Amino acid sequence: MDLQESSAGTDIIHEPGSCSAQFPLRDEPFHDNSNNLTQAGNQQELTREEDFPEVKVNFQETFLGHTSPISRCRFSASGDNIASSSLDGTVRIWTYDSSSPSSRNATIYCGAEIMSLDWECRSDRLLLIGTADGGIKAWNADAKRVVADLSTSKEYPSVLDIKCSPVEPIFVSAAASKRRGSTILDRAGFASLTVWNMKLLKPVTVLPLGEDPPAITSLCFNHNGKILAAAATDGMIHMFDMSAGLQITGWPAHDTAVSSVKFGPAETSIFSLGSDGKIFEWSLHNQGQILWSRDCNKFCNLESLNRCRHEIALDADGKRLLVTSGLVRAPIYEVQGQMSGLKSLPHSAAITSVDWHPTNNMFITGSADHSVSPSILNQVRDTAMS
Repeated sequence: MDLQESSAGTDIIHEPGSCSAQFPLRDEPFHDNSNNLTQAGNQQELTREEDFPEVKVNFQETFLGHTSPISRCRFSASGDNIASSSLDGTVRIWTYDSSSPSSRNATIYCGAEIMSLDWECRSDRLLLIGTADGGIKAWNADAKRVVADLSTSKEYPSVLDIKCSPVEPIFVSAAASKRRGSTILDRAGFASLTVWNMKLLKPVTVLPLGEDPPAITSLCFNHNGKILAAAATDGMIHMFDMSAGLQITGWPAHDTAVSSVKFGPAETSIFSLGSDGKIFEWSLHNQGQILWSRDCNKFCNLESLNRCRHEIALDADGKRLLVTSGLVRAPIYEVQGQMSGLKSLPHSAAITSVDWHPTNNMFITGSADHSVSPSILNQVRDTAMS
C-alpha cells in the first residue's frame, strides 16, 4: 500500500493491482405487435442461445480485489483505463495494457452502494460515480483524488445512471426516489433528470418529465451530444433536445421496464433492452419500425434482476451486442452477419455488467463472483465463430 488520502469523507488507496491471467417515432401504445417480429427473428437464429459457440479470444485477464458483486464496469474514453464498482461501495481503477500485466492504480471508498459510473468523454481525466444515497463523486485521474462530492435532492437518492456529453462540458444524472419492491427496478420510484456543469460541478437545469414520472434507468447521448435518450421503468423511451432542454418525442418501447438503451453507431437506430429480456433495434427514420429483435429471457430473467440491473453494450461497429446474464456466460448477439451469436467465457456467477472498448475488438464483463474480466477477441471473426 503506497499512499492513503482522504477527500470529502472518501478514502482513496493507491496500491499494486491483483490480477490473474486467463425522430418522428410512433406514439400509439406498444403491446403485442412485437411478438411476430421477435418470433421471426428467433426463427432466423441458427442455434438457441444456450447452444451458441464459445467466443474465441486472443487474451483474457481477470481483475481480482473486489469483495462483493460488481455493479458496473466501464472503459475510459481512450480505453486504457477501466473503472469497476461493487455493491460494497468500492470503485477500483485499472490501468490496462495488453502487452503487460494490468495493475490497479486506485481504490475509492464511497460509503454507499454504487449504481452508476461514467468517464468524461473527451479525456480520461474525470470519472463520475453515482451512489444509492444521492451522492455523485467526481474522481480526478491526474490528481488521483475526489475533487467534488455532489448530492442530488433528498427526494431522489438513487443515482441510477450518469452520462457525460461527448461534446459539451456537461453531464446528466438520472436519480430516482425509493419505494418497496422485490427487484432493483421495482424499488425505483419517481424520476429526476438533472443537467450538471462539469467545470463548475454544479447543477444547471432539470429536464422536464411531467408529473410523477417513472424512474429513468438508462441514458445515452448521440454522437454530437444534441440528443439524449432516456429509458424508463414504464417501458417508455424519451428523447430530449439538449440545446432547448425539452423533450422532443417519446414512445412506448416495451411492455415492461426498459433497463438499457444505446444509439446505433450510424445513429439511424437505437437499441433497447426490456426487463423481460426482449431486445429491439428501433429505426429513427421510420415511425415505430423494429429493425432487429431478440429474446434473451433465459439470461435476463426476473430472478437475476434481484442481483443486477441488466444492460447492453455495442461494439464500435454496431455489429455485436453484449448482454448481462443471470447465468455464468453472457450472450454476444450478431446484429449484422450470418451467425446468431456467441457466448462469453464463463465467470463463476452471474454477469452483472458489460462494456465494449470504444475502438478495439475487446469487451469487459463484471460478475457477482466479485471479478472483472477484459477479453480481446480473435481478430479473425470467421474462426472465432466456427
